[in-house]
Amino acid sequence: MSLTIENLHASVEGNPILKGLNLEIPAGEVHAIMGPNGSGKSTLSKVIAGHDDYEVTEGRVLLDGVDIAELEVDERSRAGIFLAFQYPAEVPGVSNANFLRAALQARMPEGEEIDAVAFYKQMYAKMDELEMNRKFTSRAVNEGFSGGEKKRNEVLQMMMLEPRYCLLDETDSGLDIDALKIVAKGVNSMRSPNRGFLVITHYQRLLDYIRPDHVHVMADGRIVKSGGAELALELEKSGYDFLKQSA
Repeated sequence: MSLTIENLHASVEGNPILKGLNLEIPAGEVHAIMGPNGSGKSTLSKVIAGHDDYEVTEGRVLLDGVDIAELEVDERSRAGIFLAFQYPAEVPGVSNANFLRAALQARMPEGEEIDAVAFYKQMYAKMDELEMNRKFTSRAVNEGFSGGEKKRNEVLQMMMLEPRYCLLDETDSGLDIDALKIVAKGVNSMRSPNRGFLVITHYQRLLDYIRPDHVHVMADGRIVKSGGAELALELEKSGYDFLKQSA
């Protein structure tokens, strides 16, 4: 099982962003993507998730061997794709509890209903892991949340939905060190032989807590270098000067 990207080209408003990207994320592995601003990292995550601002002009995204190009965003989500946004949206008027309950209900077979007692028991347990106040269940999704609270809420959603492939788009941005450790703990609790992760970050510090199996460098819409976890340390030390030398 794997999430496989083959020769992926994508554009937004006619401007090419991804230019022949290839990547395979087997279930059970954590792959980190780093790279300078504008290299296409966030675009990659949104294209995989099916964001309709982006047009795929060539290539394929395969989920366990099945091409998901024609699937809508909600269909990709139910198939096992989860995207934690860099800037999570606010959803006024919809409580966290109702949002999560509706999302889980949408994944159940027709005619089956969520057990309310089991749902709240599971949600409270996950919130305790993330050190989230239980009052957040009745608050509107992300409305008035701090940056750190929004990121914990994204991880809470991921923990409740239990996707097969998790895309984390700069989940560490805006977090202080304590919040970073808590978020990383939640992510690490989900690591499994049956689940793959794509972690997009600018900073090596996140990878101190979520240790990747592989690190990839993106530049100009392609992956230009790959290595083990030590590659992130190398980038932290020397930056992306090697991209200028190879240009």
